[in-house]
Amino acid sequence: MNEAILFVVMVGTFIGLTALARLPIGLALLAAAVAGALLGGEGFALRYLVEGTFLYLDAMLIIVTAMAFMAAMRSSGALVEIARQLVRTFGRRPVVLLPSLMVLAMLPGMLAGSSTAAVLTTGALVAPVLMSLGLSKLRAGALIAMAGVYGMVAPPVNVPVMLIGAGIDIPYVGFELPLVAASFPLAVATAYWMGWPLFRRRKDDLSEVLAALDEASPPTDDRIRPLQGFWAWTPLVWVVLAMTASRLPVPWLPDLGLPLIFALGAVMTLLASRVPNWAAELRGAVRDALPVLGILVGVGAFIQVLTLTGGRGWVVVSLLSLPAAGLYLAAATGVPLFGAISAYGAASVLGVPLVLALLDAGDVIVITAAMSLLAGLGDLMPPTALAGIFAAQVVGEKKYTRMLAVCLGPALLTVAYAMMLLLVS
Repeated sequence: MNEAILFVVMVGTFIGLTALARLPIGLALLAAAVAGALLGGEGFALRYLVEGTFLYLDAMLIIVTAMAFMAAMRSSGALVEIARQLVRTFGRRPVVLLPSLMVLAMLPGMLAGSSTAAVLTTGALVAPVLMSLGLSKLRAGALIAMAGVYGMVAPPVNVPVMLIGAGIDIPYVGFELPLVAASFPLAVATAYWMGWPLFRRRKDDLSEVLAALDEASPPTDDRIRPLQGFWAWTPLVWVVLAMTASRLPVPWLPDLGLPLIFALGAVMTLLASRVPNWAAELRGAVRDALPVLGILVGVGAFIQVLTLTGGRGWVVVSLLSLPAAGLYLAAATGVPLFGAISAYGAASVLGVPLVLALLDAGDVIVITAAMSLLAGLGDLMPPTALAGIFAAQVVGEKKYTRMLAVCLGPALLTVAYAMMLLLVS
Protein backbone atom coordinates (compact mmCIF):
# COMPACT_ATOMS: atom_id res chain seq x y z
CA MET A 1 0.00 0.00 0.00
CA ASN A 2 1.14 3.54 -0.75
CA GLU A 3 2.90 5.14 2.26
CA ALA A 4 0.76 8.28 2.14
CA ILE A 5 -2.47 6.28 2.09
CA LEU A 6 -1.20 4.07 4.89
CA PHE A 7 -0.37 7.13 7.00
CA VAL A 8 -3.86 8.55 6.44
CA VAL A 9 -5.46 5.19 7.29
CA MET A 10 -3.52 4.88 10.55
CA VAL A 11 -4.37 8.43 11.62
CA GLY A 12 -8.00 7.96 10.56
CA THR A 13 -8.23 4.70 12.51
CA PHE A 14 -6.97 6.42 15.63
CA ILE A 15 -9.36 9.37 15.31
CA GLY A 16 -12.30 7.04 14.63
CA LEU A 17 -11.54 4.87 17.65
CA THR A 18 -11.15 7.84 20.02
CA ALA A 19 -13.93 10.13 18.71
CA LEU A 20 -16.55 7.50 17.82
CA ALA A 21 -15.74 4.38 19.82
CA ARG A 22 -14.47 6.39 22.84
CA LEU A 23 -11.50 4.06 23.19
CA PRO A 24 -8.71 5.28 25.52
CA ILE A 25 -6.00 7.14 23.63
CA GLY A 26 -3.26 4.59 24.36
CA LEU A 27 -5.37 1.65 23.19
CA ALA A 28 -6.53 3.55 20.11
CA LEU A 29 -2.93 4.28 19.15
CA LEU A 30 -2.00 0.62 19.67
CA ALA A 31 -4.97 -0.53 17.56
CA ALA A 32 -4.03 1.96 14.81
CA ALA A 33 -0.49 0.55 14.87
CA VAL A 34 -1.82 -3.02 14.47
CA ALA A 35 -4.05 -1.90 11.60
CA GLY A 36 -1.09 -0.19 9.92
CA ALA A 37 1.08 -3.29 10.24
CA LEU A 38 -1.63 -5.54 8.76
CA LEU A 39 -2.41 -3.20 5.86
CA GLY A 40 1.29 -2.64 5.22
CA GLY A 41 1.79 -6.35 4.66
CA GLU A 42 3.87 -6.87 7.79
CA GLY A 43 1.42 -9.14 9.56
CA PHE A 44 0.89 -8.52 13.27
CA ALA A 45 4.49 -7.18 13.61
CA LEU A 46 4.67 -8.30 17.25
CA ARG A 47 8.39 -7.57 17.53
CA TYR A 48 7.94 -3.96 16.45
CA LEU A 49 4.90 -3.46 18.66
CA VAL A 50 6.85 -4.68 21.70
CA GLU A 51 9.87 -2.55 20.79
CA GLY A 52 7.59 0.46 20.38
CA THR A 53 5.98 0.03 23.79
CA PHE A 54 9.45 0.40 25.37
CA LEU A 55 10.57 3.20 23.05
CA TYR A 56 10.06 5.92 25.68
CA LEU A 57 10.94 3.95 28.81
CA ASP A 58 13.19 6.76 30.15
CA ALA A 59 10.37 9.30 29.91
CA MET A 60 7.96 6.86 31.58
CA LEU A 61 10.32 6.35 34.52
CA ILE A 62 10.58 10.12 34.96
CA ILE A 63 6.79 10.53 34.88
CA VAL A 64 6.14 7.75 37.42
CA THR A 65 8.72 9.03 39.92
CA ALA A 66 7.66 12.65 39.43
CA MET A 67 4.03 11.74 40.11
CA ALA A 68 5.17 9.91 43.25
CA PHE A 69 7.03 13.07 44.31
CA MET A 70 3.92 15.21 43.72
CA ALA A 71 1.80 12.73 45.69
CA ALA A 72 4.25 13.01 48.59
CA MET A 73 4.10 16.82 48.39
CA ARG A 74 0.31 16.70 48.44
CA SER A 75 -0.08 14.18 51.27
CA SER A 76 2.53 15.95 53.42
CA GLY A 77 0.56 19.21 53.21
CA ALA A 78 3.43 21.00 51.47
CA LEU A 79 1.39 22.00 48.40
CA VAL A 80 -1.46 23.45 50.45
CA GLU A 81 0.99 25.28 52.70
CA ILE A 82 2.80 26.81 49.72
CA ALA A 83 -0.52 27.98 48.23
CA ARG A 84 -1.60 29.36 51.61
CA GLN A 85 1.66 31.30 51.96
CA LEU A 86 1.24 32.79 48.49
CA VAL A 87 -2.35 33.88 49.17
CA ARG A 88 -1.52 35.39 52.57
CA THR A 89 1.52 37.24 51.23
CA PHE A 90 0.23 38.41 47.84
CA GLY A 91 -3.55 38.01 48.11
CA ARG A 92 -4.17 41.76 47.92
CA ARG A 93 -1.65 42.24 45.11
CA PRO A 94 -2.94 40.49 41.96
CA VAL A 95 0.09 41.66 40.00
CA VAL A 96 2.21 39.22 42.04
CA LEU A 97 -0.41 36.66 43.07
CA LEU A 98 -1.55 35.75 39.54
CA PRO A 99 1.87 34.71 38.17
CA SER A 100 2.64 32.99 41.50
CA LEU A 101 -0.51 30.86 41.25
CA MET A 102 0.23 30.21 37.58
CA VAL A 103 3.69 28.85 38.42
CA LEU A 104 2.22 26.74 41.24
CA ALA A 105 -0.33 25.30 38.80
CA MET A 106 2.50 24.59 36.32
CA LEU A 107 4.66 22.77 38.88
CA PRO A 108 3.50 19.14 38.34
CA GLY A 109 3.75 19.63 34.57
CA MET A 110 7.29 20.92 35.01
CA LEU A 111 8.23 17.85 37.03
CA ALA A 112 6.24 15.15 35.22
CA GLY A 113 6.20 16.56 31.68
CA SER A 114 2.41 16.13 31.55
CA SER A 115 -0.31 18.77 31.29
CA THR A 116 -2.79 16.32 32.81
CA ALA A 117 -0.70 15.99 35.96
CA ALA A 118 -0.66 19.78 36.37
CA VAL A 119 -4.40 20.25 35.83
CA LEU A 120 -5.51 17.44 38.12
CA THR A 121 -3.18 18.20 41.06
CA THR A 122 -2.17 21.81 41.71
CA GLY A 123 -4.66 22.97 39.07
CA ALA A 124 -7.43 21.53 41.22
CA LEU A 125 -5.90 23.42 44.16
CA VAL A 126 -5.55 26.77 42.37
CA ALA A 127 -8.90 26.82 40.54
CA PRO A 128 -11.16 27.30 43.63
CA VAL A 129 -8.80 30.00 44.90
CA LEU A 130 -9.13 31.89 41.61
CA MET A 131 -12.92 31.53 41.60
CA SER A 132 -13.24 32.67 45.21
CA LEU A 133 -11.14 35.72 44.30
CA GLY A 134 -13.75 36.60 41.67
CA LEU A 135 -12.78 34.91 38.39
CA SER A 136 -15.46 33.13 36.36
CA LYS A 137 -15.11 29.37 36.07
CA LEU A 138 -14.37 29.71 32.34
CA ARG A 139 -11.43 32.04 33.00
CA ALA A 140 -10.18 29.97 35.94
CA GLY A 141 -10.42 26.78 33.87
CA ALA A 142 -8.65 28.40 30.92
CA LEU A 143 -5.85 29.60 33.21
CA ILE A 144 -5.16 26.14 34.65
CA ALA A 145 -5.47 24.52 31.19
CA MET A 146 -2.82 26.88 29.82
CA ALA A 147 -0.77 26.30 33.00
CA GLY A 148 -0.80 22.61 32.12
CA VAL A 149 0.46 23.33 28.61
CA TYR A 150 3.20 25.72 29.76
CA GLY A 151 4.18 23.42 32.63
CA MET A 152 4.60 20.60 30.12
CA VAL A 153 7.04 22.81 28.19
CA ALA A 154 8.94 24.34 31.12
CA PRO A 155 12.06 22.69 32.58
CA PRO A 156 13.24 20.46 34.14
CA VAL A 157 11.20 17.75 32.36
CA ASN A 158 9.99 18.33 28.79
CA VAL A 159 8.87 15.05 27.21
CA PRO A 160 8.34 16.46 23.66
CA VAL A 161 11.96 17.68 23.66
CA MET A 162 13.09 14.24 24.83
CA LEU A 163 11.14 12.61 22.00
CA ILE A 164 12.55 14.98 19.38
CA GLY A 165 16.03 14.54 20.83
CA ALA A 166 15.70 10.76 20.58
CA GLY A 167 14.77 11.15 16.91
CA ILE A 168 17.65 13.42 15.92
CA ASP A 169 20.21 12.06 18.41
CA ILE A 170 20.80 15.09 20.66
CA PRO A 171 21.10 14.71 24.45
CA TYR A 172 18.70 16.38 26.86
CA VAL A 173 21.35 18.85 28.03
CA GLY A 174 21.44 22.63 27.88
CA PHE A 175 17.70 23.10 27.39
CA GLU A 176 16.95 24.81 30.71
CA LEU A 177 17.24 28.47 29.68
CA PRO A 178 15.62 28.07 26.22
CA LEU A 179 12.68 26.24 27.81
CA VAL A 180 12.35 28.95 30.48
CA ALA A 181 12.31 31.56 27.70
CA ALA A 182 9.74 29.52 25.77
CA SER A 183 7.30 29.04 28.65
CA PHE A 184 7.50 31.55 31.49
CA PRO A 185 6.91 34.82 29.56
CA LEU A 186 3.79 33.26 28.02
CA ALA A 187 2.68 31.90 31.40
CA VAL A 188 2.91 35.33 33.03
CA ALA A 189 1.16 37.03 30.10
CA THR A 190 -1.65 34.43 30.20
CA ALA A 191 -2.04 34.80 33.97
CA TYR A 192 -2.64 38.54 33.54
CA TRP A 193 -4.83 37.96 30.47
CA MET A 194 -7.15 35.58 32.28
CA GLY A 195 -6.94 37.31 35.65
CA TRP A 196 -7.42 40.93 34.62
CA PRO A 197 -10.90 41.17 36.32
CA LEU A 198 -9.12 40.75 39.67
CA PHE A 199 -7.41 44.11 39.17
CA ARG A 200 -10.87 45.74 39.22
CA ARG A 201 -12.43 43.57 41.93
CA ARG A 202 -9.56 43.18 44.34
CA LYS A 203 -10.50 41.47 47.62
CA ASP A 204 -9.37 42.78 50.98
CA ASP A 205 -10.89 39.95 53.03
CA LEU A 206 -9.01 36.74 52.27
CA SER A 207 -10.89 34.48 54.69
CA GLU A 208 -13.16 33.14 51.92
CA VAL A 209 -10.14 32.47 49.71
CA LEU A 210 -8.29 30.59 52.45
CA ALA A 211 -11.45 28.61 53.24
CA ALA A 212 -11.72 27.59 49.58
CA LEU A 213 -8.10 26.50 49.69
CA ASP A 214 -8.69 24.38 52.80
CA GLU A 215 -11.74 22.82 51.18
CA ALA A 216 -9.78 21.94 48.03
CA SER A 217 -6.95 20.33 49.98
CA PRO A 218 -7.01 16.55 50.57
CA PRO A 219 -8.28 15.28 53.94
CA THR A 220 -5.62 15.26 56.62
CA ASP A 221 -4.67 12.54 59.08
CA ASP A 222 -3.91 13.33 62.73
CA ARG A 223 -0.87 11.06 62.54
CA ILE A 224 0.72 13.19 59.77
CA ARG A 225 3.19 15.90 60.72
CA PRO A 226 2.48 18.43 57.96
CA LEU A 227 5.36 20.40 56.48
CA GLN A 228 4.85 24.02 57.53
CA GLY A 229 6.62 27.31 56.90
CA PHE A 230 10.00 26.98 55.22
CA TRP A 231 9.87 23.18 55.47
CA ALA A 232 7.08 23.10 52.89
CA TRP A 233 9.61 24.33 50.31
CA THR A 234 12.37 21.85 51.19
CA PRO A 235 11.28 19.07 48.76
CA LEU A 236 11.46 21.54 45.88
CA VAL A 237 14.82 22.84 47.14
CA TRP A 238 16.13 19.26 47.12
CA VAL A 239 15.03 18.70 43.51
CA VAL A 240 16.61 21.95 42.31
CA LEU A 241 19.88 21.36 44.16
CA ALA A 242 20.15 17.71 43.06
CA MET A 243 19.55 18.61 39.42
CA THR A 244 22.08 21.43 39.41
CA ALA A 245 24.77 19.61 41.43
CA SER A 246 25.88 17.45 38.51
CA ARG A 247 26.42 20.57 36.38
CA LEU A 248 28.82 22.14 38.86
CA PRO A 249 32.57 21.83 38.19
CA VAL A 250 32.99 19.39 41.09
CA PRO A 251 34.08 15.92 39.91
CA TRP A 252 32.91 14.00 43.00
CA LEU A 253 29.27 15.17 42.77
CA PRO A 254 27.27 12.34 41.11
CA ASP A 255 24.62 12.76 38.43
CA LEU A 256 21.71 10.98 40.08
CA GLY A 257 19.35 11.26 37.12
CA LEU A 258 15.79 12.62 37.26
CA PRO A 259 14.01 9.35 38.23
CA LEU A 260 16.28 8.79 41.24
CA ILE A 261 16.09 12.47 42.26
CA PHE A 262 12.29 12.38 42.29
CA ALA A 263 12.20 8.99 44.02
CA LEU A 264 14.54 10.15 46.80
CA GLY A 265 12.57 13.38 47.12
CA ALA A 266 9.34 11.43 47.55
CA VAL A 267 10.87 9.12 50.19
CA MET A 268 12.39 12.00 52.17
CA THR A 269 9.11 13.97 52.06
CA LEU A 270 7.03 11.01 53.23
CA LEU A 271 9.47 10.23 56.04
CA ALA A 272 9.71 13.87 57.20
CA SER A 273 5.93 14.25 57.35
CA ARG A 274 5.37 10.76 58.81
CA VAL A 275 2.62 9.86 56.34
CA PRO A 276 1.26 6.55 57.70
CA ASN A 277 -0.32 5.23 54.48
CA TRP A 278 2.66 6.03 52.27
CA ALA A 279 2.28 2.83 50.24
CA ALA A 280 -1.28 3.79 49.32
CA GLU A 281 -0.11 7.26 48.31
CA LEU A 282 2.54 5.80 46.01
CA ARG A 283 0.06 3.35 44.49
CA GLY A 284 -2.29 6.25 43.84
CA ALA A 285 0.52 8.17 42.13
CA VAL A 286 1.23 5.23 39.82
CA ARG A 287 -2.48 4.89 39.12
CA ASP A 288 -2.70 8.60 38.22
CA ALA A 289 0.28 8.23 35.91
CA LEU A 290 -1.18 5.24 34.01
CA PRO A 291 -3.17 7.28 31.43
CA VAL A 292 -0.05 9.23 30.45
CA LEU A 293 2.07 6.06 30.42
CA GLY A 294 -0.56 4.40 28.23
CA ILE A 295 -0.32 7.25 25.74
CA LEU A 296 3.47 6.95 25.61
CA VAL A 297 3.21 3.18 25.09
CA GLY A 298 0.70 3.71 22.29
CA VAL A 299 2.71 6.52 20.69
CA GLY A 300 5.84 4.33 20.74
CA ALA A 301 4.06 1.44 19.01
CA PHE A 302 2.40 3.82 16.52
CA ILE A 303 5.72 5.45 15.60
CA GLN A 304 7.54 2.12 15.34
CA VAL A 305 4.97 0.66 12.92
CA LEU A 306 4.78 3.95 11.01
CA THR A 307 8.55 3.72 10.54
CA LEU A 308 8.38 0.05 9.56
CA THR A 309 5.77 0.61 6.86
CA GLY A 310 7.39 3.73 5.41
CA GLY A 311 4.77 6.21 6.57
CA ARG A 312 7.19 8.11 8.74
CA GLY A 313 9.72 8.28 5.92
CA TRP A 314 7.03 9.70 3.66
CA VAL A 315 6.26 12.42 6.24
CA VAL A 316 9.96 13.26 6.61
CA VAL A 317 10.60 13.44 2.85
CA SER A 318 7.45 15.49 2.28
CA LEU A 319 8.42 18.02 4.93
CA LEU A 320 12.07 18.22 3.86
CA SER A 321 10.98 19.01 0.31
CA LEU A 322 8.92 22.02 1.39
CA PRO A 323 10.24 25.55 0.83
CA ALA A 324 11.18 27.60 3.90
CA ALA A 325 7.78 29.32 4.10
CA GLY A 326 6.07 25.92 3.90
CA LEU A 327 8.17 24.59 6.78
CA TYR A 328 7.15 27.43 9.05
CA LEU A 329 3.50 27.05 8.02
CA ALA A 330 3.66 23.30 8.71
CA ALA A 331 5.16 23.99 12.13
CA ALA A 332 2.60 26.66 13.05
CA THR A 333 -0.45 24.65 12.00
CA GLY A 334 0.47 20.99 11.55
CA VAL A 335 2.23 20.38 14.87
CA PRO A 336 -0.57 21.76 17.12
CA LEU A 337 -3.30 20.12 15.00
CA PHE A 338 -1.53 16.75 15.04
CA GLY A 339 -1.79 17.04 18.81
CA ALA A 340 -5.40 15.93 18.37
CA ILE A 341 -3.78 12.49 18.21
CA SER A 342 -1.23 13.21 20.92
CA ALA A 343 1.11 16.05 21.80
CA TYR A 344 3.82 13.42 22.18
CA GLY A 345 2.95 11.97 18.78
CA ALA A 346 3.12 15.44 17.22
CA ALA A 347 6.61 15.91 18.65
CA SER A 348 7.80 12.54 17.36
CA VAL A 349 6.09 12.35 13.94
CA LEU A 350 6.24 16.01 12.85
CA GLY A 351 8.67 17.60 15.30
CA VAL A 352 11.63 15.41 14.34
CA PRO A 353 11.55 16.07 10.55
CA LEU A 354 10.77 19.75 11.03
CA VAL A 355 13.74 20.22 13.38
CA LEU A 356 15.94 18.32 10.91
CA ALA A 357 14.76 20.57 8.08
CA LEU A 358 15.48 23.70 10.16
CA LEU A 359 18.90 22.62 11.46
CA ASP A 360 20.72 25.08 9.20
CA ALA A 361 18.41 27.92 10.21
CA GLY A 362 19.78 28.44 13.73
CA ASP A 363 20.43 27.00 17.17
CA VAL A 364 19.03 23.45 17.31
CA ILE A 365 18.28 23.74 21.07
CA VAL A 366 16.15 26.88 20.61
CA ILE A 367 14.43 25.37 17.55
CA THR A 368 13.61 22.18 19.49
CA ALA A 369 12.30 24.20 22.46
CA ALA A 370 10.03 26.21 20.15
CA MET A 371 8.78 23.02 18.48
CA SER A 372 7.94 21.53 21.88
CA LEU A 373 5.89 24.65 22.64
CA LEU A 374 3.84 24.08 19.48
CA ALA A 375 3.49 20.37 20.32
CA GLY A 376 2.27 21.22 23.83
CA LEU A 377 -0.70 23.08 22.33
CA GLY A 378 -1.88 19.71 21.07
CA ASP A 379 -3.32 19.04 24.53
CA LEU A 380 -5.96 21.68 23.73
CA MET A 381 -7.00 20.09 20.42
CA PRO A 382 -10.23 18.04 20.25
CA PRO A 383 -11.09 15.20 20.33
CA THR A 384 -8.44 14.33 22.93
CA ALA A 385 -7.87 17.87 24.38
CA LEU A 386 -6.58 16.41 27.64
CA ALA A 387 -5.74 19.74 29.30
CA GLY A 388 -9.03 21.30 28.23
CA ILE A 389 -11.30 18.41 29.20
CA PHE A 390 -9.77 17.91 32.65
CA ALA A 391 -9.64 21.66 33.37
CA ALA A 392 -13.35 21.90 32.55
CA GLN A 393 -14.04 19.04 34.96
CA VAL A 394 -12.01 20.72 37.71
CA VAL A 395 -14.00 23.99 37.52
CA GLY A 396 -17.37 22.30 36.92
CA GLU A 397 -17.91 23.39 33.31
CA LYS A 398 -20.01 20.82 31.40
CA LYS A 399 -19.05 21.96 27.87
CA TYR A 400 -15.28 21.98 27.65
CA THR A 401 -15.47 23.58 24.20
CA ARG A 402 -16.68 26.82 25.82
CA MET A 403 -13.54 26.91 27.91
CA LEU A 404 -11.36 26.08 24.91
CA ALA A 405 -12.84 29.13 23.19
CA VAL A 406 -11.49 31.26 26.06
CA CYS A 407 -8.09 29.58 25.56
CA LEU A 408 -8.03 30.58 21.87
CA GLY A 409 -6.38 33.97 22.48
CA PRO A 410 -3.45 32.64 24.56
CA ALA A 411 -3.10 29.71 22.15
CA LEU A 412 -2.71 32.04 19.15
CA LEU A 413 -0.26 34.14 21.16
CA THR A 414 1.68 30.94 21.90
CA VAL A 415 1.88 30.06 18.19
CA ALA A 416 3.09 33.57 17.34
CA TYR A 417 5.69 33.46 20.12
CA ALA A 418 6.95 30.02 19.02
CA MET A 419 7.30 31.24 15.43
CA MET A 420 9.24 34.25 16.69
CA LEU A 421 11.61 31.90 18.54
CA LEU A 422 12.10 29.89 15.35
CA LEU A 423 12.84 33.01 13.32
CA VAL A 424 15.32 34.53 15.78
CA SER A 425 17.02 31.23 16.66
